[in-house]
Parts: sequence; structure tokens; C-alpha cells
Amino acid sequence: MRVDLFDFDLPEEAIALRPASPRDASRLLVVRPGAPLADSAVRDLPGILGPGDALVFNDTRVIPARLSGIRHRPGGTGLRCEAMLHLREAPDRWRAFARPAKRLAAGDRIRFGGEGASEVCALAGLDAAVEEKGEGGEILLRFDLAGPALDEAIAGLGALPLPPYIAGKRATDAQDTTDYQTVYAREPGAVAAPTAGLHFSDDLLRQIDAAGIERVHLTLHVGAGTFLPVKAEDTQAHRMHAEIGLLDAPTAERLNAVRARGGKIVAVGTTALRLLESAASPEGTIRPFSGPTDIFITPGYRFRAVDALVTNFHLPRSTLFMLVSAFSGLETMRAAYAHAIAAGYRFYSYGDASLLFPEAAE
Repeated sequence: MRVDLFDFDLPEEAIALRPASPRDASRLLVVRPGAPLADSAVRDLPGILGPGDALVFNDTRVIPARLSGIRHRPGGTGLRCEAMLHLREAPDRWRAFARPAKRLAAGDRIRFGGEGASEVCALAGLDAAVEEKGEGGEILLRFDLAGPALDEAIAGLGALPLPPYIAGKRATDAQDTTDYQTVYAREPGAVAAPTAGLHFSDDLLRQIDAAGIERVHLTLHVGAGTFLPVKAEDTQAHRMHAEIGLLDAPTAERLNAVRARGGKIVAVGTTALRLLESAASPEGTIRPFSGPTDIFITPGYRFRAVDALVTNFHLPRSTLFMLVSAFSGLETMRAAYAHAIAAGYRFYSYGDASLLFPEAAE
């Protein structure tokens, strides 16, 4: 499909730079194809969903994946550079988006150390070699440390990777370390938050339990590729970056049981939806899943595992707007977004939410 079909005018002021407080005070636009749009609030979810439904949460935890360093070459001058980690390939290797990528080459050595790092880490530094150089500013880094030792060094030296449309307008601060993490995050590895989950407070989770709605967790380590613009003119020419996911057998059994008794599977976020769809058989049975997925969902895709979706409002021409258009219909989503903009909804990572129901199958 043509990428320009997913374009729309979004006022710059609609992009939220801070989240709502408290978390569950965010607005919620309920979108049912063929029915009027309904303005609601995230805290109303327990009354909108029914007993026996299941909310599926992505419990990944954001790591401080933005590393600043200096490239060193024999006989050369140092070059300041930055690496945004996005996919771990081995205990000592990460794929990353680098700046300035054009001035890096395979074989280069980089010593990372950054502002905000502990004194011990800053003195020790973290060394890596550029093993490969790919397209679009991507490199493969082989670090001198591995496993837990590397994790500890990244935690000490790295900075929180706020999305560029926020980081470009204000500095990251201590409040972001709480705001840009879900209250149920427990599996470190993401370099971007599963932002639909940011709306859920501990109090709202208790209300969900009291309403008889199941809470199920899976893990998809969100990569920085989620921020990349679609530069191709046709969706078939766009390459999704892989992300690592885990959905174990007991979780698959629970979700299949929800469906068997007539309950709805409600994905909290596009990341949860993408892993569920990656794990589903053609008939809709959810199977255990462990490994990378680069599933790219556009209109025409037949959904197999998800009955509703909680998600934020996404940017024009993004893979995320393509996904929601596939789920609820392009014209439905264009109308929903026009309403959201006119009504002052806040967009993207720190913005408001929507509850989407699927377009009727033809």
C-alpha cells in the first residue's frame, strides 16, 4: 500500500511532553467500527470490559540504552558519537543505531562513558568494537564485557532513551525514570517503553482484578526501530527491525482458555498485539513463542489472536498507525484521529489512549 495513505496533519502541540498525573487520568477514545466514537477515560476500563475478558500486558523493562562515547583510531583524533542499543544478539553484542554513522567503520573502537554515570563507571569506561556496519545508521557492537557485567556497565553509563520527538524538545530528567516505565515492568531489555501500559496505576490494576478481568503478562523487548520513520513510498519496501519476545506455555494455555469460554483477549499496546499475533496459529490458537519477531501489520492482515486493543495515538506515516488502521479500518481510524485532534487528545508516548475494536471481517 502507498505510505501516503497513512498521512494526516498533526499539530506539533498535540504531542505530549509529559504524561497525565495520575497515570489513569488519561483520556480514552473508544472506537467501535460502525458505531459512534465515545469519549471516556482510562480509569473507566473495568466497566467497559467484561468479567472473563483478559488484558494482556507487556512486562518488559526499559534499560538506559543511549550510550555516549568517543571513537578512537590509531594516530587519529577522537570522535564523539552516540549509540542507541536496540537488539541484543549475544551476551557481548548489541545492534545499535549510531550517530554520526557515516564516520564509523568496521574495526573502530569506541569507549563509552556518559553524563550521569557513576564515578566508578565513568572512570572505568566501557569499550566496544564496531563489528559490522549496516544500512540506516545501524552498527553491530562487540563489547569487552558480557552478560551481567555488561548489563551493569550499561545501567551505570547509559541514559534513558526518550523518543526523539520528546528528547528534542526538553532534557530527560529524574521524573522520566519513573514516568517512562510501567508499574508492572520486570524483565529488563527494552529500549523503548510499551507506552499503552504507562496509563495503568496500581489502583487501576486492583479495580481490574475486582471486576473479574484477568491480567496476563508476556514479554516483548521493544526496540528503537519503533521510532524510525517509514521512508519507503510503499509499505512492501519497509523493513521492520526484529524484537525479542517470550510467551511461555502456561500463558498460552491461559489465553486459549479465555477464548474457549467466550472472553475477549485485549492487548495492552501494539507490542503485546504483535507478539500475540506472532504466536498464533492460522486457526487462532496461541502457542508458546520465544525468539525474534519482525511482524509488520498493515491493512489486509487477518488478525487471529486479539479481540480488542488498548493503544496510544500514533504519528502520521508510522508503522503503528498502519497497524491500528489494519485492526479497525483505515477510514475508521482517520475519522477517530480527526476527532481526537479536534477534541484535544494528547498524542504518542506520553499521550492519551484509545480502545479499539476490530473491523468486521468481510
